[in-house]
Amino acid sequence: MYEAACARGLPVAMHFGALGGWPIGSGIGAPSFYIEYHAGQLTSFQDQVVSLVCEGVFERFPALKIVLVEGGWGWLPPLMWRLDRAWRKLRSEVPEVRRPPSEYIREHVWFTTQPVEEPPRAEDFRRLLGDLGMDDRIMFATDYPHWDFDSPAQAIPAWLPLETHRAILADNARALYNLG
Repeated sequence: MYEAACARGLPVAMHFGALGGWPIGSGIGAPSFYIEYHAGQLTSFQDQVVSLVCEGVFERFPALKIVLVEGGWGWLPPLMWRLDRAWRKLRSEVPEVRRPPSEYIREHVWFTTQPVEEPPRAEDFRRLLGDLGMDDRIMFATDYPHWDFDSPAQAIPAWLPLETHRAILADNARALYNLG
């Protein structure tokens, strides 16, 4: 699949979940409450990103583009820091990973805004964006008609620069999907 996507210049979009099943679980089974399910969705994406990097997928498919749909992205900076730190100490285990994992992630991974993990203080959100360093990889997603969908007028903080707004709402997706 990755080879075919690269040959055609197409990204591969991933959404958590499985047919007829829950996307997450633990040693004690599937989530009992929606809040548990909703808050735990990001772990599916964390596992996927770690696997793609550590299994050398991006080395084997240097043109591969992955889109993580509906998993947020506030979790990504700490994951990149942790992966880079572990890689420096354990790189002999993953000889196909020739560069720090964060470099592969920043080069190959895009994600959508729904849901946006927006901290209550604007300065914390600015710092999160800075730590992420991937403003060109964030794409707007609404998730309409679900009850917790995001309106384009409210999903992205109004105080962000106009260029960043434009990029998230349209330009990043246009570039990724070669829409001109």
